[in-house]
Amino acid sequence: MMASCGLLLSNHLAAAEPNTTAAPESVQIGDLTLRTAPTPIRDRQGWRPPRLILITSDLRDQLPALRQIAPDVRFLEVNSRTPLAAVADADAAIDTCEPKFIQAATHLQWIQWMAAGVEYCASQPVIQQRQPLVTNLQRAAASSMAEHVIGMMLMLSRHLDYYYRLQQQHRWAPEQAPQIVDLKDQTILIVGLGGIGTEVARRAAAFGMHVVATRASSLGAPDYVSYVGTPDELPKLAAQADFIVNCTPLTPQTQGLFNRALFRVMKPTAYFLNVGRGGSVVAADLIAAIKSKRLAGAALDVADPEPLPASSELWRLPNVLITPHISGESAITVKLRNAVLMENLRRFVAGDAMVSVVDLQRGY
Repeated sequence: MMASCGLLLSNHLAAAEPNTTAAPESVQIGDLTLRTAPTPIRDRQGWRPPRLILITSDLRDQLPALRQIAPDVRFLEVNSRTPLAAVADADAAIDTCEPKFIQAATHLQWIQWMAAGVEYCASQPVIQQRQPLVTNLQRAAASSMAEHVIGMMLMLSRHLDYYYRLQQQHRWAPEQAPQIVDLKDQTILIVGLGGIGTEVARRAAAFGMHVVATRASSLGAPDYVSYVGTPDELPKLAAQADFIVNCTPLTPQTQGLFNRALFRVMKPTAYFLNVGRGGSVVAADLIAAIKSKRLAGAALDVADPEPLPASSELWRLPNVLITPHISGESAITVKLRNAVLMENLRRFVAGDAMVSVVDLQRGY
């Protein structure tokens, strides 16, 4: 079972721990409050100082930094043509959960997934069977994604898409323009008060919104969240909310969570926003709710499938904003992701406790 702590991670952290090599990353990541394993990875059966780590082509530019932290490790870039015999002795894999490689790498101790959502890794039978330590990049994109949520809320509540269309037509707004809604005093329900949800809550509270949330792990919350409920309270809380924001990971419990029954209890003036996973929403039910005016609109940064097909009716619905899964793709997020990666590599090489550890049973 994982432990949680307010972990201060930075380029100064290595100086506080003996027998480690400092990471060459100057980005401060102490504010992320990452989860850490309760025991050092050296205590896992079969751990050894790593000799071979698998990476993907996306990490090619990071190779100099990776090699600086782990000079005695060989990094093998894998692709569809890589022979399975070449990966057999791998100690770790970064940015890949490809089943054939995980199956072939019988000594694999650690997988670093280069995103927050780990449903692809957690769903692999070989990973569930062997239980390697899996870490992700939870919280690294939280601030960027929270700003994206606020931007989408403002666009919906102030009908900025409507006014932009008028601008493209060189037209001043007609007298029957839609009514602007201020965020102040509106109720926002954050479904999944994790790293992303907490950052959304922080910003929403700054706008003077009434913030409520649900979470599955614990009911603790910062003081700017007035109430935290359990997942079974979702329908009751959704019925009271003006904005409902999905920040949950994709798990068996959240698959299809936002469906016809849930949309029917929401206010017809409410807006639904999704920065979690597309699989949490039954798209046909969302489309029906908007077409029948059971919902005022939606903003989606994720879809199922992705890319969203051109034939999807979501593209053509009024009051629906769609962005292509880019809410966390800021320059700061990239630096934070790299910082967490380098810190975890440093810890793996030294045999220390790893950060951002995933509970494979929960799927996050």
